[in-house]
Amino acid sequence: MKNLAQIKSELKPISSEKTYREYLAIIDSLVDCAENSPEEELLELVSILVENYESRHYPIEAPDPLEAIKIRMEEQGLKRKDMVSYFGSASRVSEVLNRKRPLTLEMMRKIHIGLGISAETLLMG
Repeated sequence: MKNLAQIKSELKPISSEKTYREYLAIIDSLVDCAENSPEEELLELVSILVENYESRHYPIEAPDPLEAIKIRMEEQGLKRKDMVSYFGSASRVSEVLNRKRPLTLEMMRKIHIGLGISAETLLMG
């Protein structure tokens, strides 16, 4: 493998899958490096380039609001009955989670505050 100085001097924005895979291999080889070392500096530089490439070529879509709610329910061990305070009634919980009724702004506010789901995610529906 090339030495650190040589790798650093050859870094450039990623423009192909081949270069992307090469940079991933560099990250893999440096992931356990010592803090405040030249290796850590190189790891940070390569990581920035990889993150930039991934954001352009593999964007992550915002989650569906109802899926985000269901995931948070699962994470926190919540049942549908626990959601009544956010939706207003047991029947409303069922209607919303089964996509028969949309989330209202009031529901979104309560869910955002109570469950910590971003307002942006809740508004995407």
